[in-house]
Amino acid sequence: MKALVLIDIQNDFLPGGALAVPEGDQVIPIVNRIQEHFDLVVATQDWHPENHKSFASNHEGKNNFEVIQLQGLEQVLWPDHCLQGTPGAAFSEDLQMNKVEAIFRKGMDPEIDSYSGFYDNGYLKSTALADYLRNKQVSEVYVAGLAGDYCVYFTAKDALKEGFKTFVVEDACRPISLEGYERAKEIICELGGNLVHSSTFC
Repeated sequence: MKALVLIDIQNDFLPGGALAVPEGDQVIPIVNRIQEHFDLVVATQDWHPENHKSFASNHEGKNNFEVIQLQGLEQVLWPDHCLQGTPGAAFSEDLQMNKVEAIFRKGMDPEIDSYSGFYDNGYLKSTALADYLRNKQVSEVYVAGLAGDYCVYFTAKDALKEGFKTFVVEDACRPISLEGYERAKEIICELGGNLVHSSTFC
């Protein structure tokens, strides 16, 4: 069984959003087109409370994109984004959701950030995505979405750690930093993951 995991294709990560990924909207027609080639499609959704400690606004005197220590981990301080129940946290209206069987929300604990669709950054809690995929007899996980150098990257790393054959759909991702994305792809390949192009499916 092959599963496509759509990572955080939400309004706040798209052009005009609070934490827009450059050209983030360009992944949408690609992931819409390839969904039919998978046995299972699921999605992750950043879903932050207002008091989330990854927000610079919750640290007096700190600015967006400064780096601090949070729960003993390096933490980039982000602009407020994907606040629970807000339009910014909603999936893009252009994203086809009919084939999406389940949505896994992350980043809900105000004390720790959560880039991966599988765990928070400190591996304190699981989203149950791994168990869900195993129960569906999934053996291959394909990851696409936003941002390539953060949530896509960490989700792919954890998919490998959980024992899934893992693929990053390169052209169906957009990063915050191109340099960071190149390094992320190198690491995924070093760990045994694979890079594929959407043309593989069509």
